[in-house]
Amino acid sequence: MSEDKEKEPNNEVTETSPETPEMDKKIPAKTAEEGKTAPTEEKVESIVGEENVSPEGNNVEKATLVETVKETETEVVANKEEQTSEPDVIKEIEDTNAEDAEDKDTGKRHEIPLLDYHSMSMENLVGELQKLVKNEKVQAIKKHVDGIREEFNLKYQEFIDQKKEDFVANGGNEIDFRYNSVTKRQFNEVYNDYRDKRNQHYKSLEKSHKENLAYRLELIEEVKGLVNVEEDINTTYKNFKDIQEKWRNAGPIPRANYNDVWKTYQHHIEIFYDFLHINRELRDLDFKHNLEEKLKIVEQAEALAEEPDLNRAFRELQVLHKLWKEDIGPVGRDHREEIWERFSAATKTIHERRQSYFKELDKISEQNLETKNAIIAEILTLSESVSDKHATLQQQIKKLEELRESFFKAGKVPQKDNENTWTSFKNAVRAFNKGKNAFYKNLKKEQQKNLDNKRALLETAISLKESDDWDVATAEMKRIQSEWKKIGHVPRKYSDKLWKEFKAACNHYFDRLHATKNDGFKKEQENLKLKEDCMARLKDFQLSGKKENDLKVIKEFVSEWKTYGHVPYKQKSINQKFNRIIDALFNKLGVSAQEADLLKYGNKIQRLKNDDNQERAIQNERSFIRKKIDESKNEIRQLETNLQFFSNASESNPIVQEVIKKVEVQKESLASWKAKLKKLNVLEHNLNKETEEESTSANEEE
Repeated sequence: MSEDKEKEPNNEVTETSPETPEMDKKIPAKTAEEGKTAPTEEKVESIVGEENVSPEGNNVEKATLVETVKETETEVVANKEEQTSEPDVIKEIEDTNAEDAEDKDTGKRHEIPLLDYHSMSMENLVGELQKLVKNEKVQAIKKHVDGIREEFNLKYQEFIDQKKEDFVANGGNEIDFRYNSVTKRQFNEVYNDYRDKRNQHYKSLEKSHKENLAYRLELIEEVKGLVNVEEDINTTYKNFKDIQEKWRNAGPIPRANYNDVWKTYQHHIEIFYDFLHINRELRDLDFKHNLEEKLKIVEQAEALAEEPDLNRAFRELQVLHKLWKEDIGPVGRDHREEIWERFSAATKTIHERRQSYFKELDKISEQNLETKNAIIAEILTLSESVSDKHATLQQQIKKLEELRESFFKAGKVPQKDNENTWTSFKNAVRAFNKGKNAFYKNLKKEQQKNLDNKRALLETAISLKESDDWDVATAEMKRIQSEWKKIGHVPRKYSDKLWKEFKAACNHYFDRLHATKNDGFKKEQENLKLKEDCMARLKDFQLSGKKENDLKVIKEFVSEWKTYGHVPYKQKSINQKFNRIIDALFNKLGVSAQEADLLKYGNKIQRLKNDDNQERAIQNERSFIRKKIDESKNEIRQLETNLQFFSNASESNPIVQEVIKKVEVQKESLASWKAKLKKLNVLEHNLNKETEEESTSANEEE
């Protein structure tokens, strides 16, 4: 036989190439045993046949063929002994191709970007997982889901540890700690959905994979059987081509069997070419065609060395290896070594570029590790100087949040350091929170003491509000009001209610006191009549249709109303009635709620100005407004945080629109309260100025 029929050389980096694959791993024992043995001399003699060898040359051809059989059999054994473990790059390519071959949609994972899950919040991780499970093939997102799951679990564990510490710090028993996380529940629901879809998908593929595996093993047996049949060589060659076509259309098999089955198949294909004395013209045409196709693959692989996108280059290299292995048969012996060396060299070039790229990534990971260690050190420094002042501690808490954010944005660290880095980070944060919780635990005790003191003052105010001993009661009322101001903060959940009850008791007493003063009572009665007359005229007022004129008239009514002082306590509701009429007129004129509110606030300013205890009244009003400002700011902040949960949702989403609408309402309310505070500051400034002028005038007269 010619030299073209000998085996291809092993020429990969570790002396293993796809042209001489390792044979029969995980194949049934009979197939494996038969695949290791070349046809015997007697079998070859029966294959040759009368039609293919002339009587004169029969003995010569037989002798040549038998000699070649022995040489090839020896070479197969030698190649088997020389094979070592495959290079990492070849193994990686073959493993990936095996996975893709099991299910063609698995290959789509290369097209789905791997995001920086480490820098995402838990809510955004849930959103990203939902998007993947909803929009992508379940078998194509395993690596993405695993990355999201790892980061979510790390962040959730840190979160739940902190909640547990807060629970214990507030007096709870650790064994009683329970926390219902909506985010965790959402994550579990989406992840379970992914897992169910994945299991269902692979369960549906399992049966067809097994059937395809059995079918391919049968085709291998048919290829092996071709060297044992006694028939016309052209018929044998035609049967061989039919088997190849069946093989190409046989369907996917389990990835665990993929490489071994393909190697066994290629091995017996080569045995067919090398040991079967077929028509040389047909064989040479096959070799020529295969050589042309493999040259194209080599040229494409060599061109990939210039591809700037290394991930893309490696994916295309995987495809080329798949074509080389699955779609193209062997070439003539005189070309085998050369063409494989070229393909192997191109593969190694891309592999070396990837290795360099990964080394650079490793450097970046090391830099990220240094950055994170510096952040951890800064948190530890912060934890060593936890403030004992609420305002300063709030600034430290804000600083800690900034450091946490920087930690998550710093990027990934080497895998070997990931767990230790997380542990150090959590311990540093825990150390700070321990100091913070200790401070607020003591503050809570102090606030409880303040609460008890204010409750005692409230009881005194309630006991005095119906008193007729004006001299004694008035002095005591003023004393407890002064004492109330000196007492510090109380728990927020009691603050408003307690203050309203105390204020109501004090106001009730002083309203009664004022009512007993004849002159004052008479004046209040006069004010009531004036306000009743003003409101009657306001009810009769009809809009003219000219907005500016109507608005001017309404403002005159408001200004007139401001000139009237207090009315008797039982008739105080007249102010509310007046405001409702004004609101209705403003609404008809299209005046904004904020502008209307400020116009009406002038009444409040006037009452504060005329209050017997201006200083107390203004201070109370300022505290009330500042509290409303803080509430509006907190509500806006919470609503904007909620909007981040819908980062992937369209603005046309009804829920998103509702949240946006609430944000705008709160912003308008915040602007209104700030405007009122400004008016209050102007009033206080003017009153102080008047006091200073009066004091200066008195000094000059002296």
